[in-house]
Amino acid sequence: MGETKGKIIAVSAPSGAGKTTIIKNILKRFPEIVFSVSATTRPKRPNETDGVEYFFITEDEFKKKIENGEFVEWEKFYDYYYGTYKSFIDDNINSGKTVLLEIDVKGALSIKRIYPDAHLIYIMPPSFEELVKRLKERKTETEADLKKRIERAKMELSQKDKFDYIVVNEDLNKAIEETASLIKKIIHKEI
Repeated sequence: MGETKGKIIAVSAPSGAGKTTIIKNILKRFPEIVFSVSATTRPKRPNETDGVEYFFITEDEFKKKIENGEFVEWEKFYDYYYGTYKSFIDDNINSGKTVLLEIDVKGALSIKRIYPDAHLIYIMPPSFEELVKRLKERKTETEADLKKRIERAKMELSQKDKFDYIVVNEDLNKAIEETASLIKKIIHKEI
């Protein structure tokens, strides 16, 4: 696609590694960054707002958008669809803005194929055991969904070396600082 005006930064991690908490802190520190809100067919959780965490749409709507080529990447996992709107990314980077995506590992690798200048940051848990413990403590999934997340985490951990940068989240504050430092360097074209 050639050189883009704005930057694309994709942050990925297995569920429970802390990426959502880190991203919320990053967005407070860098108000100039535009957060890419994904579309999903998964049910809205009680603490979520449509258009903030996700655009919650029906499976039929999602499938129509796939047919129309509206997603730069999409995937079905945990029985639900997730996708990133291509027009959102293109409109923002073409107007010189930095877009931050909170995205699964496969989605991030798809973004890198389409936008080779994208920067991929992988948030690592300190260990697989700690990741499983965090997932269990969240209590946001059924036992069956928890098992799916743990299996998926194994695959996602195996892909970490395909990312540009890896941040280990053993200490949340240190992980936030390290991620903020990386993003500052990306925005200011130091890396």
